[in-house]
Amino acid sequence: MLPALALIIAFAIAGAGYELSLPSVANAPTRVAQILSAHHGKTAGLPLPPKLAEAIVSVEDEHFYSNVFINVADGAGRAAIAALKRRGDPGGSTIEQQLAKQLYPHGPGLAGMLSEIGLGVKLALSYSKPAILAMYLNAIYYGNGYWGDVAAAQGYFGVMPNQLTWAEASMLAGLPQSPSAYDPLQHLTLAKQRQLHVLNQLVVNHVMTTSQAQATYQAPLPLRHASL
Repeated sequence: MLPALALIIAFAIAGAGYELSLPSVANAPTRVAQILSAHHGKTAGLPLPPKLAEAIVSVEDEHFYSNVFINVADGAGRAAIAALKRRGDPGGSTIEQQLAKQLYPHGPGLAGMLSEIGLGVKLALSYSKPAILAMYLNAIYYGNGYWGDVAAAQGYFGVMPNQLTWAEASMLAGLPQSPSAYDPLQHLTLAKQRQLHVLNQLVVNHVMTTSQAQATYQAPLPLRHASL
């Protein structure tokens, strides 16, 4: 019993030391603003766009609102499996980890993955869930030159993020994993397949019923041509 306890304490101390060695995340909002400024995007704050936020959480990190350490452990495990299979991150890491990767670029491999996990923990402990999700929605790329949910919602559908329909929100939520492959203006069939996956996740997470998801999938998408 004592050796096991000593090992746990040693790991905890090592983990705390590693966390302290990582850079501060106090400048995360500033880094988000810099990304948007560099790409002529527009910042959106709180409140979150409800449909897009639900769709993103369902498809990218369904345990986002769980205890931070449970969510980090789950995301770290999935990211490690992806790394071992040399497939990169297939969207399995947590939203905090994905945000950390976007705001604090690091190298590949185990060191990079540990940095991503550690910075994700720092973000989770430093900001509220709505603030983290708002930064994530602002900092990610949706294809066709659209950085952030404001540019994406306006560019693809001509509306603000909080005005998106479920059909539009579920389409946008599927783009960040692979904006080029799922580009709805160039590869609509693949984009619709990805949208269906997002809708299925919304059903799994009890956000909508199967019949609602089916109706949403069949709903029209008034896509606009990209201006870039």
